[in-house]
Amino acid sequence: MSELYISLEKDGKQQRIGRIVPDGHSGGRFVYDREYLLERDPVPVSVALPLQDEPFSASRTHAFFEGLLPEGFTRRSVAWWSHAAEEDYLSILSVLGRECIGAVQILTGAETCPEPSYRKMTLEQVQALAREGASKSAQIVTQTHLSLTGATSKAGLYFHPDDESWYLPGGTAPSTHILKQSHIRFRHIITNEQLALLTARELGLVTTDSFIVNTGERTEADVLFAAARFDRSFGPAPRAVNGLPMPLRLHQEDFAQALGIPAAEKYEREGAHHLRDMFALLRRVSANPIEDQLRLWDMLIFDYLIGNSDNHLKNYSLLYSPGLRSIRLAPAYDIVSTCVYPLSTREMAFRIGDARMLDEITRKSFGLAALEAGLGTALAMKHFDRMAQNFAEALERAAGRLIGDGFGEAEELKGKILLNGGIHNVLNFEGRCR
Repeated sequence: MSELYISLEKDGKQQRIGRIVPDGHSGGRFVYDREYLLERDPVPVSVALPLQDEPFSASRTHAFFEGLLPEGFTRRSVAWWSHAAEEDYLSILSVLGRECIGAVQILTGAETCPEPSYRKMTLEQVQALAREGASKSAQIVTQTHLSLTGATSKAGLYFHPDDESWYLPGGTAPSTHILKQSHIRFRHIITNEQLALLTARELGLVTTDSFIVNTGERTEADVLFAAARFDRSFGPAPRAVNGLPMPLRLHQEDFAQALGIPAAEKYEREGAHHLRDMFALLRRVSANPIEDQLRLWDMLIFDYLIGNSDNHLKNYSLLYSPGLRSIRLAPAYDIVSTCVYPLSTREMAFRIGDARMLDEITRKSFGLAALEAGLGTALAMKHFDRMAQNFAEALERAAGRLIGDGFGEAEELKGKILLNGGIHNVLNFEGRCR
């Protein structure tokens, strides 16, 4: 395995910042370039990898850079295609590193930066992405050298809103949206995620923009979930590629990367304190720690109310400004009501106060969690009560919008959320108190 060269986009320009040096069986060690460290205002690629002359350990290198890769079927497919072992994350990065989450770009020493391009997709190609699911998204990932984190099958495409057309990025061209297919094990998963995000917006949460792409008759095989990439932004005078404005890359890292925690430990293990560490991180790095802590707190409340037990560390992120000069909490994303599926776990990704099982978490649990997070209890619980009181009405409005758009299954999903989500615990407790 040859060295991998790491660059970071700042104000629209890619700049080399360091390299990963292979280190035998232990993987590789990231080291910043001396020239970069001597610049006027160098910025670390991660808050977990601060500026220093010495190479980082293989484990710290692995925690951040392996966290850029997809998981599950897509990772296995890329490993097979590139003749690499699935656990050989550096070899897979060498294939997928041109377009990563955030502003990172990874190239091998022998590779020159390919020119960006966009190729318009036909309706049949978009339909194939919806209908062929994981296999088609894995094919797009390898074709575009695109690395998207997570276990769900995803593809990164460019969306042109003027005529609602989709383009396949080529070379180093950034995508604008992440598309997900229906999941064979989870019925109406796309409507589920859109319902969750619409409900969150109704309650005042900042979320990624999203919509459902219908390629036919709105059946499971016809629809895709499209989430706008909040780590992509169009500047005042964007460069045109194939007649399309090309977005800038904004840097981001998820909380697992920022805390130096491997993706395999994104769910809280015995002795860990994810909630406490997340709030401490925001106090340390956020440009507006008070506002961002309350935004994170609202996200945690919402995950509980809607019954999202997949609220692990990689589903919360930090977002950097275009010039990498400041850090804020990223919008909410990847929210699904897992509780509507009988086979899904009801164990939350990390402990809330004195409980972790959805059915055991109470208002008191959130009071204890507020103390652990370092929040003022009165203000934190005011947020909890407001969201709990307004949740059912917000869910009703969100479901109504989807039903009006032809996704009638939103009515069934709404009923299941009210019966199985954390909101059911809250309403039952209030009823018993009366």
